Amino acid sequence: MSRVFTWLGIGLLTVLGKLPYPFVARFGEALGSLLYLVPSERRRVVQANLRLCFPDRTEAEIDELSRQSFRILFRSFAERGIFWTGSEAQMRRWVQIDDQAGLVALDGTPHILVTLHLSGVEAGAIRLTIDLREHLGRSGASLYTRQKNDLFDHFLKHARGRFGANMISRNDSARDILRCLKKGEALQLIADMDFGERDSEFVPFFGVQALTLTSVSRLARLTGAKVVPIYTEMLPDYQGYVLRILPPWEDYPGASVTDDTRRMNAFFEDCIRPRVPEYYWVHKRFKHRLPGEPEIY
Repeated sequence: MSRVFTWLGIGLLTVLGKLPYPFVARFGEALGSLLYLVPSERRRVVQANLRLCFPDRTEAEIDELSRQSFRILFRSFAERGIFWTGSEAQMRRWVQIDDQAGLVALDGTPHILVTLHLSGVEAGAIRLTIDLREHLGRSGASLYTRQKNDLFDHFLKHARGRFGANMISRNDSARDILRCLKKGEALQLIADMDFGERDSEFVPFFGVQALTLTSVSRLARLTGAKVVPIYTEMLPDYQGYVLRILPPWEDYPGASVTDDTRRMNAFFEDCIRPRVPEYYWVHKRFKHRLPGEPEIY
């Protein structure tokens, strides 16, 4: 039965990929508004995260931010029909690139593109592979989390890598990651989720101690890679997205892995503050807590 539902889901995404983008975006927003009315664990997770990160907000403000977050979350899910199954022309039409780093010039030297889960993260990541292939003849690599559902995992890996990106599972050998960096290929790495205690430290995220991956700092120290911060911003009036590629961080890595990881979370905060509902608040970002701190979910 699970395979039937998976095929139905893939079929729906494929159909959405054939429809006009503004219609798909509006459909997703309407679905999110409707689902927010239904009490659910995910709605409670969004509200708990927002309360913890923005303690100065009133309950009415938290409720409104949560409602907007659901609208944008389900809009991004619907849009993935386009970004996972659509054509190269669609990707170019709906995702722009603002390259302030001169990314092409970094090819051949180790560099890591670090980003976070804003609503357009899938759109920006896939659009970038097209740009890299066009200018360099290769599309770089992306780390991804292997899905429990094998059928959906196969679909997702193909969708994200269909323009030539080398998809490297977080569960694969570290040798694959190091090989990519040593060849000087762009490595996209999303580093804002709680993946457990391995290779992670507690550092502040909106003033709350959050278990955070230290892999960006450790890889930069090991390989001498430059770290290039990137994020994908939603454009108004259903015009799609723009991928912002910022200049590489100076004086990075710094004094310690902990300092580097704090700096990364500070960058994530700067990206989120102007567009709070666009962040992936549905993730249990504070799943692990310091001893003595209460469970929030």
